[in-house]
Amino acid sequence: MAGGLNSRYSGRNKAFIPVWGKRILDRLYEVFQEVFEKIILVTNDPLKYLEWDLTIVTDIFPYRSSLTGIHAGLFFVETPFAFFAACDAPFLKTEVVEMIVGSIETGFDIVIPETSSGFQPLCAVYAKKCIRSIERQISQKNFKIEGFFQSQRIKRIPEELLRVKDPSLVSFFNVNTPQDLAMAEASLSFPDQDDPGLKPTN
Repeated sequence: MAGGLNSRYSGRNKAFIPVWGKRILDRLYEVFQEVFEKIILVTNDPLKYLEWDLTIVTDIFPYRSSLTGIHAGLFFVETPFAFFAACDAPFLKTEVVEMIVGSIETGFDIVIPETSSGFQPLCAVYAKKCIRSIERQISQKNFKIEGFFQSQRIKRIPEELLRVKDPSLVSFFNVNTPQDLAMAEASLSFPDQDDPGLKPTN
């Protein structure tokens, strides 16, 4: 999902921010190519993303929020489940995505990592049938992602299992501000190194 306002980054598009010389979206695209046959990008600025080989869609509802982005993704996806990630997570690991997707199970509507920081809703799997609950919530102008969780069957992936694939949980680190990026680049000596100083953010 790349539809945020980037207000905490002075309006700069975080998807295009370079981390060690490679844009965040390029990093995510490489991970997704390893795992998925089809990649969908949700954005309200589609012309900016034509260089990538993916399907571009826009929000259905006229509100800018992560929840409306999830709704749009589910609206256009053709499979029973879809994995969602935000465009500001430069250290997302293929192994973590594979673990989450591999945990899809009949009888559950959401497969979501849970760390000491709480649920990680922008690194999770949602069933296409969640769309009706999301629509009801958006119609009430409640844009908190976890607002519709109580009506869904949730499969949690606990932190101890996540750390097997990502010991420092860097997959859940988001670049929300220039300070976040500076901390990330200063804390990690090279792109694939885990670092206990980086904490998951929501």
